Amino acid sequence: MKLDRIDIKILQVLQQNGRMTNVELSEVVNLSPSPCLMRVKKLRSEGYIEGYSAQINIAKLGQTLTVFTEVTLKNHRQTDFARFLAAVEKIDQLIQCHVVSGGYDYLLKFVTGGIGEYQEIMERLVELDVGIDKYFSFVVLKSPIVKGHLPLTDLFRP
Repeated sequence: MKLDRIDIKILQVLQQNGRMTNVELSEVVNLSPSPCLMRVKKLRSEGYIEGYSAQINIAKLGQTLTVFTEVTLKNHRQTDFARFLAAVEKIDQLIQCHVVSGGYDYLLKFVTGGIGEYQEIMERLVELDVGIDKYFSFVVLKSPIVKGHLPLTDLFRP
């Protein structure tokens, strides 16, 4: 499916407000409701829209700790990467895992109940012997800018 500027605009608007009605969406993207709904259904069936979720204000629920962790593996065979990923994907507190270039192999993002919980997770990972050579932890003190959406209309101009 080749996307046009209207499809990109629909995705842009929906990622900012997934609860918007079809009528509201159709007005924003300058389509009548029926063709707009058909496009949304097509975007969903083609996998461009994976689902809808609520953005939770976690600070209202209680105190948490966010930690970014750089991980370097001892060896760099495919089996080493697979073993590491199999172990970390089971950790609920791990909310992002990125394979990166540069001085380390992975950048992980954890959200935990506190430093003790994070430390237990890392100690358990090291004890599992999943190939970690070294890791560095960066505790987030404050997040002045967090965006829940991507600038789709700037990134993709059909």
